[in-house]
Amino acid sequence: MSDYKILNQIDGPEDIKKLSFQELDFLCAELRSRLIEVISRNGGHLASNLGVVELTVAMHRVFDCPNDQFVWDVGHQCYTHKILTHRKERFDTIRKKDGISGFPKRCESEYDSFISGHSSTSIAVATGLAKANTLKGNHNYVLAVIGDGAMTGGLAYEGLNNAARGDDRIIVILNDNEMSISHNVGALARYLSTIRSNPKYFRAKDRVERGLKSIPVVGPKLRNAVFRSKEAVKRVLYKTTLFEYFGFTYLGPVDGHNIKNLCEVLQRAKELARPVLIHVETKKGKGYLFAEKNPGAYHGVSKFNVKTGNPDAEPGVNFSTAFGESLTQLAQANDKICAITAAMKYGTGLNYFSHAFKEEGRFYDVGIAEPHAVTFAGGLAANGMLPVFAVYSSFLQRCYDEIIHDLSIEEQHVVIGIDRAGIVGNDGETHQGLFDVAMLSNIPKITVYSPATYAEMRWALEQSLYVHTGVCCVRYPRGGEVSLPEGFDPHKDWSMIHPGKETILVTYGRITSEVCKAAQMLAESGTEVSVLKINRILPFCEEVLAQIKDAKQILFVEEGMKNGGIGQILGEKLLEQG
Repeated sequence: MSDYKILNQIDGPEDIKKLSFQELDFLCAELRSRLIEVISRNGGHLASNLGVVELTVAMHRVFDCPNDQFVWDVGHQCYTHKILTHRKERFDTIRKKDGISGFPKRCESEYDSFISGHSSTSIAVATGLAKANTLKGNHNYVLAVIGDGAMTGGLAYEGLNNAARGDDRIIVILNDNEMSISHNVGALARYLSTIRSNPKYFRAKDRVERGLKSIPVVGPKLRNAVFRSKEAVKRVLYKTTLFEYFGFTYLGPVDGHNIKNLCEVLQRAKELARPVLIHVETKKGKGYLFAEKNPGAYHGVSKFNVKTGNPDAEPGVNFSTAFGESLTQLAQANDKICAITAAMKYGTGLNYFSHAFKEEGRFYDVGIAEPHAVTFAGGLAANGMLPVFAVYSSFLQRCYDEIIHDLSIEEQHVVIGIDRAGIVGNDGETHQGLFDVAMLSNIPKITVYSPATYAEMRWALEQSLYVHTGVCCVRYPRGGEVSLPEGFDPHKDWSMIHPGKETILVTYGRITSEVCKAAQMLAESGTEVSVLKINRILPFCEEVLAQIKDAKQILFVEEGMKNGGIGQILGEKLLEQG
């Protein structure tokens, strides 16, 4: 930290208020250097954090956090916030064991007001926080920072619909780093933004309004006529007053990298003391050329070389890419197969499908709207298509209702590729894929495969598309395939090695590799065991019971929740048979 002249002076948000605007610009440059330095070693979310440096600094300069509360959506853009809130010395530990989290975490710091690992939640959360403040007579502010990507989620609009019903002190900051206004309108809009964001403008506006109101008899009518004209002009210039229809005072768009303008517009929002939406335009990856040119590739990164931008290890085949390539090959022979993603084309490996069928219109990115993706898939299936929805396990949790009502009840044939199933690691508790099996196990007539190798995954995908009906799921872990000993059949619902032993280890998925290592260790110590691997975990294979019912000891190992897990189902089946 010795090279950071301004950053070394910052311990908490109170220190930011002492700096000049020129010093704040230097601070932002140093913060970017620090972000790149640490993320290049630890991995993490780079482009999104580089884009909100000035915004974060401005928020801490104008507001009094933690008395004023910040809600980040999605929470992975909170790195600068963490550095500025007494965690600067621990920032090296981010996303490491016993280190600080890559997401807001209330138990980690009083400056983190709410956990936010999933998208589109901030406005609803902020609405609740602000309403609680009002009920307690607390006049502090709540700020929700939400990206334009997160605004594709329906929950964001449910929040907007309820947030501005009263005069709660809630400020929504729309961090727009992708949507653009056409050039001819954009220049004028930015110019007007500069004027409207200037406190002098607002003070003058307030004086005019008070003066008009004070004119006897005609004053109020004259004031209303003037401001109706202003609203009409604004509608023409901005083409929409959507947020104002929701009840917000709209300010913007504002240059998200001009810290002085940001501070001015935040101060104005603070003075209004009512629901405000500030439209901020930022550049993802700001300050790091590689991330600016390709922000998608630098969204979530592993370790990389700062000078070249290249990852330390060459990216090889993993389950996501194997799934995407397999689905693309199958779709080339079947024009009914469609693919759906919820803003995770690259993360789920569907970029291959997208490229291959760009002209045919069989690929759909629905934005961060997982429930819509499921119901949309149900509609495609009802009219004869074969839809495949690829989604992270932790995000599938949003779709429970839709899977039951819109797929299972009518037995619509939809395939769900469940990526990142099982333990994910350093992304924290919000991204673990530990609940999908327990969640799906109580849905009638569902089929779920859990492969450990690419060969098993390809077979499971073919079975799901062409053998089964109804809802079919293929769940697979993050990263690459595991190594298994010979004897397991990748093209069967279950298979066993070393059959006939008194002790049987039963498992599924990638953890089979570890179970086989344990079996080998036991064998070396004189205890022979059988290992039974289940490929199709739902519906439960009754044949499995015949293989294990005479064993003296059965141990079940799975990477998920005990309640509702396959081990519990197996135990109940054994109990039923005495």
